[in-house]
This record gives sequence, C-alpha cells and structure tokens, in this order.
Amino acid sequence: MVLEDSDVEMIVAEIEVSEHDVETPYGRIHCTMKGMPKGDRPVILTYHDVGLNHKTCWNTLFNHEDMSEIMQHFAVCHVDAPGQHEGANTFSTGYEYPSMDQVSETLPSVLKHFGLKSVIGMGVGAGAYILTRFALDYPNMVEGLLLININPCAEGWMDWAAHKISGWTHAMPDMLISHLFGKEEIHSNPDLIGIFRHHILNDMNQFNLHLFVKSYESRRDLEIERPVPGSNVRTLKCQSLLVVGDSSPAVEAVVECNTKLDPTKTTLLKMADCGGMPQVDQPAKLTEAFKYFIQGMGYMPSASMTRLVRSRTASGSSVTSFDGNRSRSHTNEGRRSRSHTAENQRARSHTEGSMDGSANSNVDQAVPKSTEVSC
Repeated sequence: MVLEDSDVEMIVAEIEVSEHDVETPYGRIHCTMKGMPKGDRPVILTYHDVGLNHKTCWNTLFNHEDMSEIMQHFAVCHVDAPGQHEGANTFSTGYEYPSMDQVSETLPSVLKHFGLKSVIGMGVGAGAYILTRFALDYPNMVEGLLLININPCAEGWMDWAAHKISGWTHAMPDMLISHLFGKEEIHSNPDLIGIFRHHILNDMNQFNLHLFVKSYESRRDLEIERPVPGSNVRTLKCQSLLVVGDSSPAVEAVVECNTKLDPTKTTLLKMADCGGMPQVDQPAKLTEAFKYFIQGMGYMPSASMTRLVRSRTASGSSVTSFDGNRSRSHTNEGRRSRSHTAENQRARSHTEGSMDGSANSNVDQAVPKSTEVSC
C-alpha cells in the first residue's frame, strides 16, 4: 500500500489525541494517548530518554509517513517521566524524585487508568531502562519491547555530577548532548545538535530535569542473565528488539545487554550511518524494523515492507529469522484471522517470519543464538 502525502495527513488528523494526568503511587504522570485501544490488542507505550520529553523524542518517528500504517492498527500511549512534560510545574524544594525502580512502578497505574491489559514498549536510554524493569517485574503486561540505547548496568555516565555543588545548570546541556549523541554527530551535524541543545536549555524545566538525571544516574543494575537449559534466571520473557546506531555512545552497553537476554527472543539491530537517536536520524528504517518485529509477534501480517539488509556477524549469530532460531512462513501468517473478536485465540509466536520473505531455513537451529541485523 502506497500512501500519498495527503492520505498521511488525513490519517494523522483523524487520530484522536487526549492528554491525561494519571495518579500513581509516586505522583502524577503525564500521558498522551493517540488513537483508541482496539479490543485485546496491546497498545504501543513509549518512554523517552533524559533531556527529552515524548514530543522531542518521538515526534519525528510517529509523524513519519511509514508509521501511519502501524498507527491504523495500534493506539499509542506516550508517557512523560515525572516533571519532564511541556509546561511542567517545578517540584517543590525537598521533593524526593522517584528512583528508576519507582518510576517503573508507576506504569501499572497507567495501564489501569486506560483499561489496558498489555503493551508493546518502545524506550530510549532511560526510558528503555524503565520499560525493561517494568517488563521484568510485570511480564504479563508486556508483549514486546523495542529498546534503543539500553544500558542494563548501574554505572552512570556522569557520576561526577553528584559532587558538583554549583554550576550544574551550565554543565547539564553538554552532558546530555554527550549522552544523546555520538562524537561524530556532535562535530558533523551542528544544526541537529543546536536544536536539541536549545530544547534542553529553553523547553525543559531545569530543576525537574536535574532530578530526573540524578535518578537515572543512580539506577541499579538490572541483574539480568542469559538463560541456559535448566536454569531459572531473571531475564526478559517477551520478544525484544535492541536497536543502536553504529556511532552511538551506547553501542557497548547495548551489545552487553544482548548477551544477557534469551537469544531465541532477542534481536540486535545495528543501524549503519546512524548516531545516538535512530528514531530521529533513521525513522524510515526504524519503522520498517518495528513492522517486522510486530509481524513476528503475530500482528499486521500484510504490512507493506521494502528492505532490511541482514548480515552474518563475526559472532556467528543466526540471520535466518528475525526473532532468533525459529522461522515463520509469511503465507501461513497471512492466512490467520485477524478479527478483533478472535484476538485471544491467536497463536503466540509458535511461528516466526523471515525478514526478507525468503524460504524457511533450519540453519543454525541446533544452537540458539541471538539474531544480529544490520541496515
């Protein structure tokens, strides 16, 4: 299906948007719901990184024409971290900002507020950490995760900031820019960097931002381990797509996270010619990867696709399927009934799909290995 610009504008205009302040055990959380939840189908729930809010983090991606097809099938709930949304009031002096664990504990209240049973999470940086912890603690509420720049470790990227008594307002933008973007981007794309530096300085509540940054810097290790036969370790139970740009400052952290997850349920996507914010830098590629990911979960079987180039990495990861060592026939998938009344009866990932529509293969199925994809 090819959409003209006028069609995309009409679809976007028709999507109902509502803003909510949701009461949680750790204060009010600002949420923006786009579209109406559809029966038992999960909602896409997003969470932004430090230095951003849901608009600056996600607007480029969700306003991209290729995303309109997904938004016809799923409602989207954008969640802003406490005090990070546009026009947020300054927290009172002495306010104790919730820890990352506590921020993740606000999400069950968000789902309850909207009457949701489950979500597909999309998170960047701090948001990816929050959604991962939520999925670890409430696995039945999360069907899948797209995690950009996920860092599962406790080590902060600005531990010296906690000791800085004065002048943090001036240092904060530089620290955040170094967190959000790679060195190449900072030097080669001054216009983009200038836009986000201006946003950090002028559109964010500086006091609230500082508290969010300190909370993320004080995060605990996720304490996840790659499962082996017979073990009962703590790890994600849902399908997961890890995404990182090849010049992102988070490459090492994302690769490390990949080694700690179930290889049969995890895909690592490295995006070429991409920096620290794939959703801004490469929205078309990220949207397509997300479509494949959704298809692997049994949704949108007839979604339009173009390309994603897959390559076998030096680690010998399987590239025969999108979700690990299993394979799915697109033909069989397309024959499923996708009526909303039959949602509860669908097969849950018993079959998986080849990313390029090639014939099913049993290559590398003897030993489960996580899939690595490049595009």
